[in-house]
Amino acid sequence: MSHDALSWIDLRSDTVTQPGDAMRDAMHSAPLGDDVYGDDPTVNRLQDTAAAMFGYEAGLYAPSGTQSNLIALLLHCARGDEYLVGQEAHTYKYEGGGAAVLGSIQPQPIANQPDGSIALTDIEAYIKPDDMHFARTRVLALENTIGGRVLGAGYMAAATTLAHARGLVTHLDGARICNAAVKQGISLRAACAGFDSVSVCLSKGLGAPIGSVLLGNKAFIEQGKRWRKMLGGGMRQAGTIAAAGLYALEHNVQRLADDHANAANLSRGLAQIAQLKVATPQTNIFYIEVPPAACNALRATLAREQIRATVGQHTRLVTHLNITAADVERVVAVFTAFFKDWHEAA
Repeated sequence: MSHDALSWIDLRSDTVTQPGDAMRDAMHSAPLGDDVYGDDPTVNRLQDTAAAMFGYEAGLYAPSGTQSNLIALLLHCARGDEYLVGQEAHTYKYEGGGAAVLGSIQPQPIANQPDGSIALTDIEAYIKPDDMHFARTRVLALENTIGGRVLGAGYMAAATTLAHARGLVTHLDGARICNAAVKQGISLRAACAGFDSVSVCLSKGLGAPIGSVLLGNKAFIEQGKRWRKMLGGGMRQAGTIAAAGLYALEHNVQRLADDHANAANLSRGLAQIAQLKVATPQTNIFYIEVPPAACNALRATLAREQIRATVGQHTRLVTHLNITAADVERVVAVFTAFFKDWHEAA
C-alpha cells in the first residue's frame, strides 16, 4: 500500500480502497490463462464462486459495474424497449446513458421514495400498454443499497413478484448488495432472490481494485460474453485482477459490518456539531448538510489535515476497509474544531 494512501483519510467513496498484503499475494500467485478463450482458471473460479454464493447458474467477470449493468440491459432489451428505473439509480443517472446510446434502450425514470424504493403503485403505473405509440416495457431495474439505504427483502419480493406477474424481467444493480445482506443479517442468496440477473461489484466495500461479476442463468451469461467482447471487456490474463475479487468474496463480506459501525460512530460524532445536519446511516454511506458559507474553508481545512471528502452543501461521507475507528475519532475532532472556530469567527 502506498505511503500516500496510508497517510490520508479518504471519505469520498468505498471505491478508493487499497488491496492489503494478503490480497496482493493472491494476485501475485494467481494461475493465469486467456479469459477470452475461457481458460483463465482464476477467472473461472471467481465466476463459479460468485454464482454459487449468490444463487445463480453462472457468472461473467467484467472490468466495471457500469459494463456489467449495461451488458444485462443489452441482453434483456431490444432496440425500442425500455427499463423502469429509479430517478436516483446508478444505471440511469451515473452510467453515461449507455443503454440509450449503445442499445437504443429507453430508460423510464421513476421518483424514488425517501427510503430509496420505488413505490409499487408507480411501478404498476409506468408499465406501458401493448400499443405502437409506446416503448415496450421489458425490465424493472433496482439498486441495493441505494445512497446507502437498504431495500428490505420484503419490498424486493413484492417488487419482483409484481414485475414478473406483468411479464417483466428483473435486474439488480448490486453494487453494494453485500452491504445490504450484512445489514439485514440475511444470506447473499436471499438478498438477490427474485432477480433474473444481478451485477455484484467487487471494487467497493469488498476492497478489490477492479471488477464486477454479472450473474444469471447459463444461456444469459453465454450471450453476455458476446456483448462483453463488443464493449471492450474481453480481457486476456485477467486472473491477476480476478484473484483480488475472489479474495474479496471469500474474506471481506462479513467485515462490512465494521464499516457500518464506523459510519454510525462518525455520524453520531458529527451530529454533536450544531452547524451540521447529519443523517443516520443504515450502512457505510450517509450525508451531512454543511452551511454553504462554510464549504470552502472546510474543504481547505480537511485538505490540510489530510482528510479527503467531496465537500459541498450536501456532502456524502463513506466508510470502508481503510477507515479505522481511530480515523473516525480524528475526523470528528477536525470537524468539531473547525466549526468551533468558524462559529466564533462568525
